[in-house]
Amino acid sequence: MLIKDLAPHVYRQRLLIEGFYGIQVTEKTIENYFIKITDELGLRMYGKPIIFSPSSLGKEENQGFDAFVPLIDSGISVYVWSSAKFFSAIIYTCKGFDEEKAKRITLEFFELGPVESLGF
Repeated sequence: MLIKDLAPHVYRQRLLIEGFYGIQVTEKTIENYFIKITDELGLRMYGKPIIFSPSSLGKEENQGFDAFVPLIDSGISVYVWSSAKFFSAIIYTCKGFDEEKAKRITLEFFELGPVESLGF
């Protein structure tokens, strides 16, 4: 384990997925990803996705999207660097899910390659 489990009595599963994407990413793309990943993994959204794009704020190389969708069982965060075509997501749940399926859905949806992931 990477970190000491301070609350072994509280179930949580986390999966970090990162890679370079091969599609055009917009706010709608991210919204569609949240719908697909939650449907496929049997996770339930209780609010609409929140998607930010800081436009001209900050460094040009960091422009893209920061997004989050709240789940009954925790949440999913997505970060997109548009100029680098780099994607990073973390699925954080209090309910178990199939990590391999989550990786496959994400890889196919964003046409990722190469990709790295870490479950913890």
